[in-house]
Amino acid sequence: MRFEISTKIDYEALVPSTLLLSVQPFKSLNQNIIQEAFTSEPELKMNELYSIAGEKRFKTIDIPNPGYISLAYKAVIENQVKVIPAQQLDDVTISRMTASALSYLNPSRYCQSDKLYKFAYNKFGKIEHAFQKVMAIREWIYNNVEYSSGYTTPQTSAFDTITEQTGVCRDFAHLGIALCRALTIPARYFTGYAYQLNPQDFHACFEAYLGGYWIIIDATKLVPVNGLIKIATGVDATDTALASIFGNLQFRNMEINTTLLSAKLDYLDYDSTTEGYCYNF
Repeated sequence: MRFEISTKIDYEALVPSTLLLSVQPFKSLNQNIIQEAFTSEPELKMNELYSIAGEKRFKTIDIPNPGYISLAYKAVIENQVKVIPAQQLDDVTISRMTASALSYLNPSRYCQSDKLYKFAYNKFGKIEHAFQKVMAIREWIYNNVEYSSGYTTPQTSAFDTITEQTGVCRDFAHLGIALCRALTIPARYFTGYAYQLNPQDFHACFEAYLGGYWIIIDATKLVPVNGLIKIATGVDATDTALASIFGNLQFRNMEINTTLLSAKLDYLDYDSTTEGYCYNF
């Protein structure tokens, strides 16, 4: 699938500051960046870096003077999603996991899998096949957590979400990750652009490590899986922040758009439990 994406973010700098901005899709064999442009007004010094852990590239932006700044990113992206039969997506024993997958078994700041072990085991532990276990987690979150903004904060954790049973995509993702890790299934946070998301915004979901593949799981069911464009993955939202500010920047405005350039999007069915979808193969 081919998409055109764009982001425009406006800030006011109150003092000289530095901004780390992560709005560029991650480059991989199956997420090809056909063309892209990153501009600023006024013109600012920028440097592109790749994260040592996870999947993330970002800009470091020096803002030497107070005043208004506008940052704009535009790109054409081509994605290829692989469809994998469910029977291939079983548990991977710890001894056969890659080093990178092992790091996504541990509890993290927003995904307290150690606190949710008993709940996860009682609800999903008796399901034998790993893919079906993850599908059951996705369905439980979708059916039991109300998707609603204004009730959670950037400090809301998976433990909070399971008690309050309300949240946004970030909270759905953190809860899914925590429950998977509690059942010894590596899981990581995914953030990106999303086709057909209304209103347009960045979107969060998660990936579960099944059968040696990172399978995309979106418990919100708000967008087609093959309408996602990956920006970054990490242990949780702290690893994949859109912006990290050093200094004093006041956010003023943001505009995001994701447009399908292909003739047709074949919607991958979220109700199917016979196959999984991934970008990494």
